[in-house]
Amino acid sequence: MPTDPCFRIVDCTLREGEQFALSRFTSDQRVSIARALDAFGADVIELTSPVASPRAAQDLARVAGLGLRAQVATHVRCRRDDAEAALAAGVDAVHLLYGTSQRLQEHSHGADLAAIIAAAREVVPLLLDAGVTVRFSCEDAFRTPLSDLLRVAQAVEDLGVHRIGLADTVGVACPDEVARRVGVLRQAVSCEIEFHGHNDGGCAVANAWAAWNAGATHLDVTVLGIGERNGIAPLSDLVARAMQSAPQVLSPYELRLLPSLDALVAEAVGIDVPFTACITSPTAFTHKAGMHTKAVLAEPSCYEPFDPSVFGRERDLLVGHALVGRHAVRRRAQELGLSLDDASLRRATTALKALGDDGTPDAARVDTLLRQHAADAATAP
Repeated sequence: MPTDPCFRIVDCTLREGEQFALSRFTSDQRVSIARALDAFGADVIELTSPVASPRAAQDLARVAGLGLRAQVATHVRCRRDDAEAALAAGVDAVHLLYGTSQRLQEHSHGADLAAIIAAAREVVPLLLDAGVTVRFSCEDAFRTPLSDLLRVAQAVEDLGVHRIGLADTVGVACPDEVARRVGVLRQAVSCEIEFHGHNDGGCAVANAWAAWNAGATHLDVTVLGIGERNGIAPLSDLVARAMQSAPQVLSPYELRLLPSLDALVAEAVGIDVPFTACITSPTAFTHKAGMHTKAVLAEPSCYEPFDPSVFGRERDLLVGHALVGRHAVRRRAQELGLSLDDASLRRATTALKALGDDGTPDAARVDTLLRQHAADAATAP
């Protein structure tokens, strides 16, 4: 963990998230999402380039004019016309990008390293003179030779950029590699470092955390992890990792807003919040196995890494299933104001297990069964 940690969340839902296959945000949805991100406390909110479409330009200007606490940024090519369009929209920050890997030099933009640096020398001073924050991101940074990466990074730092971005554009990196590369860059430059990691290899959150531990200051996320292909690090998952490893960095954020934020974006793109979503999943704090529920009732931290109430959530101990244990049954009976002696408790638990073997009884049927066992116990001789 960094000794003097700078931890900043760059939310890219309105840029990277727009590239998710199912995304088609309306103007009002963009505003609603931006406001929700700002209320949560995102440090930077990144939107699509204004040259992408007329509506993109209009909505960028609209969000930039909302007076948000967060810094409003846009992600553009390192070209003068893109930069001028960004400035015309009134943004606080301009995020420049250029592919630095050999693949992208040959098959995408066709510029070599000298041309990339020359483009930066033309565009960066224009933006700095306008008084905006400037980030220069090396796309496909983890398939770029380290010597090439350092050459570009040192050149743009000399120009005065505020931050250098490393993008694992196709999710090929692993945490050890991210830590090594970010660590080398941290020794080579004094400006801030941003990490953007895709999830193609299943390591997006782990890579982001490794980047921060190695000296990155800004971590890119999207709500629910939506983005190109299978997306990038999900905001709620990164928060879950930070809550377990460095909870002090989360003090600026309104953590209780995470569930509503995930729900807002899920509805906008027409999906459910995934059951795998840390913190915000419908089952994130649900306990089922008898051994688990017994321990959780005695000490929640046995099977919960953090208190769900921090996020405005409540734990749920399931009762209507074949794996139910006596402790969960007793708790539910107590919630209903019922008293079950040990023998009645065992009989009720056995009956619930039998019901669970045949299906999943609903809550009403479970409660009816418990009331019947309590009544039988009360009238027994």
